[in-house]
Amino acid sequence: MRCDLLIRNCKALVQVRTATPFFVAGSEMAALPLLEHAFLAIDAGKILDYGPMAECGYSGEEEMDATGRYVFPAFVDSHTHLVFAASREAEFELKIKGVSYQEIAAQGGGILNSARRLQNMSEEELLERSLPRAWEIIGTGTGAVEIKSGYGLTTRDELKMLRVAKKIGQITPLTVKTTFLGAHAVPTNVLKDDYVTQVIDEMIPAVAEEKLADYIDVFCETGFFSPDETERVVEQGKRYGLIPRIHANQLHRSGGVQVGIKVGAVSVDHLENIGEEEIHALAQKSIMPTALPGAAFFLNLPFPPARAMLHAGLPLAIATDFNPGSSPTGNMPLMLALACIKMRLTPEEAINAATINTAWSLGLLTDLGSITRGKIANVFLSRPMPSVAFLPYAFGTPCVEAVILNGKRILR
Repeated sequence: MRCDLLIRNCKALVQVRTATPFFVAGSEMAALPLLEHAFLAIDAGKILDYGPMAECGYSGEEEMDATGRYVFPAFVDSHTHLVFAASREAEFELKIKGVSYQEIAAQGGGILNSARRLQNMSEEELLERSLPRAWEIIGTGTGAVEIKSGYGLTTRDELKMLRVAKKIGQITPLTVKTTFLGAHAVPTNVLKDDYVTQVIDEMIPAVAEEKLADYIDVFCETGFFSPDETERVVEQGKRYGLIPRIHANQLHRSGGVQVGIKVGAVSVDHLENIGEEEIHALAQKSIMPTALPGAAFFLNLPFPPARAMLHAGLPLAIATDFNPGSSPTGNMPLMLALACIKMRLTPEEAINAATINTAWSLGLLTDLGSITRGKIANVFLSRPMPSVAFLPYAFGTPCVEAVILNGKRILR
């Protein structure tokens, strides 16, 4: 039998499942199905078949020899701010000298710094600056990504960001989901009540009119937006068909988890300051707690208590939070390493968190997140490795050799 692409002699296929009806949680996250000495047949952009190499009856228009290499489902990065105008390494130096994240923000840095630069940039230039980041994350094994607005802080510029995010999904082979995060910070010289009103009455209808976002998000945090303000914004978003996601409990016990539960959010993200009360509140809820270990590492914050969360039976997702201020990397293998080293996840748990659970979080589990017949063929080949655990273990070593998205080989 013929297929478009045949990957032969795989050391193992990783995350092989006949079906993925739901996320994995608690003790289930320790199970990572492998098929050793295998083949993978891809046709018409989808996974056609797989099995032991000895039973392969396929030939491919194109063939790849994966001897010594693992084949993984491409990562799904469910939380990024990939569209931004410029880096913020000057603030990085201030942090080294002991200036806090909150102090930098109070001085007009942080999100407001990014907003000023973005507001002075055309949509074309913003796309030109953002595209290399999209290709960069593809090179480290990511095949699907969520991209937030939030550095515009005006209706014009929030729409600009979301248009650029949409174009990234058209120009690159990435599957892109978009999130409106107008309530990310309060612009300079604007009263917060007035800005919240603008987000609710002007921005959300404008975003919905152009069909630019799948989700709505709010930075629910001390000094930014309160739980009540978060709820008001999110409920308006829901009226316009936007699904809630919440920035919760990054710097403080902000109430973000509780408001996320109240509004029916699909995910609560960050959780560096989650406690037993919040973990208990999330139990038995179909909400995806999402850890962003790059931000915790970069800001020297506590890491989310992953072991306690899994012990309570919760699911867990891992994403990069790729942004210029608190996590300037979109490298998912590095996130897995941080999750294993600092959050005490096993490699199997970390891989589940970055594939099946993030795909569920973005409503993509039907098509992505595992090696399953009929799913979109988004996979990557590792370099020769002794085991799956080598991927997070060798945290400074590039381990991705080839990436295949939508059934087509993407050159790095």
